[in-house]
Amino acid sequence: MEQWRKSFSTLMIAEFLAIAGFSTSNPIIPLYLRDLGVTDTAALNAWTGAINGLAAFVMALAAPIWGALADNYGRKLMLLRAMGGGAILMGLMAITTSPWQVLVLKGIQGAITGTVAAATVLTASLVPTNQIGYYMGLLQMAVFAGNSAGPLIGGVVTDIAGARVNFLVTSALLAIAAIMVHRRVVEIDIPKPKQRSVIRNAIPDFSVLKGPSVLKQIFIVIFFVQMGNAITGPIIPLVVLALQKRDVFAGSISGILIGVTSVAAALGSVVTGKVSQRFGYGRALLVCVTGAFLFYIPQGIVMNVWQLLVLRFISGFFIGGTMPTANALIALHVTKEKQGSVYGLSSAVSNMGGSFGPVLGAAAATLAGYQSVFFLSALMFFGVSIGVWRLVRKPKELVGHNVE
Repeated sequence: MEQWRKSFSTLMIAEFLAIAGFSTSNPIIPLYLRDLGVTDTAALNAWTGAINGLAAFVMALAAPIWGALADNYGRKLMLLRAMGGGAILMGLMAITTSPWQVLVLKGIQGAITGTVAAATVLTASLVPTNQIGYYMGLLQMAVFAGNSAGPLIGGVVTDIAGARVNFLVTSALLAIAAIMVHRRVVEIDIPKPKQRSVIRNAIPDFSVLKGPSVLKQIFIVIFFVQMGNAITGPIIPLVVLALQKRDVFAGSISGILIGVTSVAAALGSVVTGKVSQRFGYGRALLVCVTGAFLFYIPQGIVMNVWQLLVLRFISGFFIGGTMPTANALIALHVTKEKQGSVYGLSSAVSNMGGSFGPVLGAAAATLAGYQSVFFLSALMFFGVSIGVWRLVRKPKELVGHNVE
């Protein structure tokens, strides 16, 4: 087997473990806050939105810096930073005693971690350009598979042993992932620092925004896709409580809901990654965002968790195909020397959308009830589908859109 294939296989497994680790803990934050004494519904919504939103917002600010450093010091090093730092911070989460401490640690986590962006940059540097769509799909599959396994594990661990043990499980999984990357992943072309000063090398390269206009449009699509998806994610455990009207097995059921959605997204990412190489990345992206819009609407009128489960699976399949196609389009429009900076900016845009999403979701849930959150997400995906449709109408600007 070629070295780059061996490295990618290890990278994919490590990223699965890292995301599984994070997602064992992230979905149970609302339940953990209740254990810390936050019982008022409005306060619980506010804390949940603030904690999830802050982590994504800080990650958005830090991502371009890490991307610039990746272009100067290596992509593998940045992935090790994200996984190793995450292991330490999630271990500290197990000893928190107040919502403020959780908020601070999640903010630091946002600044230090970001394994998906780091793994994406490393994948783009390892994989041949003519296979980028498929392997981006495989990487995204690992991310969504981790997101599916994590909540299932986390829900059960929380119900049996409590949230604090859950955070320790996350820390252990991230540590294992970091060790795997350190020992088994070989970076083929390690870049040399452009300048002697680390501070100067950390300054993001915004000159890429002066390049093809299609990059700016892809960034806008990524922003709204991530915001639309993040609006509903953090309040799923609270929706389960509202539908069941009791606390029994709320953690496990929430984990199943989030896990099944991620399984569907993993399938969608692989299928879309493969099909888009022949069908066209632009068309594939349009189908994905339109499908998400159509299947988010009925989630606002479900009567029980099983109806929500089916609809989350279908919408998750379509959402799963959005990021592989967007990342493949970025790779086709940017030289390898600047991919770290561009994917750093892309991650910043993605996390900015992810930071606004939980806040909007919490506000909508408080003002108009949990059903309104799903309608708001549907509206977001409708707007994205119009934007992608306009982009697809300009095939000359969109590399990888036309299929010969």
